[in-house]
Amino acid sequence: MGKRLTQIATRTGDDGTTGLGDNTRVSKASGRPQAMGDVDELNSHIGLLLCEALPPAVRELLIDIQHQLFNLGGELAMPGFELLKDEALAQLDAALAQHNAALPRLEEFILPAGTRAACQAHVCRTVARRAERAVVALGQQEPLRAAPRQYLNRLSDLLFVLSRVLNRYRPDGSVGDEVYWKSERLARASTEG
Repeated sequence: MGKRLTQIATRTGDDGTTGLGDNTRVSKASGRPQAMGDVDELNSHIGLLLCEALPPAVRELLIDIQHQLFNLGGELAMPGFELLKDEALAQLDAALAQHNAALPRLEEFILPAGTRAACQAHVCRTVARRAERAVVALGQQEPLRAAPRQYLNRLSDLLFVLSRVLNRYRPDGSVGDEVYWKSERLARASTEG
């Protein structure tokens, strides 16, 4: 495959439009560029998460997710084109099952806190939810496959689970824990017990 980008500053977007993969130009304020931008932002935040100390299997998973998000963004950039495959969603389902099985049951809501890696996973989760909302909105405006929406929904779930994994993970082999919300119910239960 040849080089795709030969010039970065083309000035073609100075008028407030952007080019799609099918050579059409749309407003940068329209739904498709919004969804593409949110997916791109999510991918960038996952790149930042990859700068942290992570369990090797989580690192490999996140690297693959970055590639799948690039496919998803490409699919959004090319109306009617399919780049995100069914295997990508199956990978998320398998990772969810694997990591959930190794975690203790939640007793209460957890805060987006703890280790820096866990907090960054929470940032990724919230950006994934925003990207999902943008894809849902786009799908209400024009035909769109279900796969991008489903992938982002499942990915945000996985990122929540990974935040829990990362709060428990310590490179030295010790085990950390989540930061629970201090709810009135938990406070009462601890004083009654």
